[in-house]
Amino acid sequence: MNLQGILEPLYEQQLVRQCRHIPNHVAIIMDGNRRYAKMLGLDTASGHRAGADKTEKMLDWAHELGIRHVTLYTFSTENFSREKNEVGYLFAMFREKFLSVLTDERVKKYRIRVQMVGDPSMLPDDLKEAVLAAEEATKEHTGFFLNIALAYGGRNEIVLAARDILETVRKTGADPDTIDVSMVEEHLHRGKGIPPVDLIIRTGNECRTSNFLPWLAAGHESAVYFCAPYWPLFRKIDLLRAIRIYDQRCAAKSS
Repeated sequence: MNLQGILEPLYEQQLVRQCRHIPNHVAIIMDGNRRYAKMLGLDTASGHRAGADKTEKMLDWAHELGIRHVTLYTFSTENFSREKNEVGYLFAMFREKFLSVLTDERVKKYRIRVQMVGDPSMLPDDLKEAVLAAEEATKEHTGFFLNIALAYGGRNEIVLAARDILETVRKTGADPDTIDVSMVEEHLHRGKGIPPVDLIIRTGNECRTSNFLPWLAAGHESAVYFCAPYWPLFRKIDLLRAIRIYDQRCAAKSS
């Protein structure tokens, strides 16, 4: 074993001791799959596959640390402008992952609920069906919540909620003056009850949140952690460092 292999577990233990407050909801912008592939001379698909493998590991770390809700920014509304072959590959991989929920033993063991955040009307029918199947199969689970931001846009999120509210007002004849913060939150994400974001993590050395979950994150002043590693190179140490930033904010608020 090299020196890094000896020191990293010790550093992880030190970080764990420093994280006295664990966020309830962590949202992750998984950036850098394509740059990772380019760095290694691989095709873009290999970068996305490596990113998907890292996601599996990260979810294990999150569950182990006691995080209850994780939202992953997997495909934005802007990503539809990417090359057709890349979009097709991503959709096929997303479909594979949603269908795997139906047979994954961890989903049953940890009682993981899988939900989509975004605009399903923008998805191809086969992917939409896979999403619905995963949501239906896990709808009674309450052990861990995994939200997949797919065909997602921060502004579009607010537009969709506004449409739902207007439809409710039209059908019920409710007074528009009754529209308040709680009503907006009830209509966000098709009423899935996703809690406020405590911590946003972005990989790939990009220092912006890309309007991710604006109501639940910016509206609740979540902590933000930017880190350099491309998503496939993200480590448990990086997750713990992000949680340490959240812990420090909690400590400052209570002092």
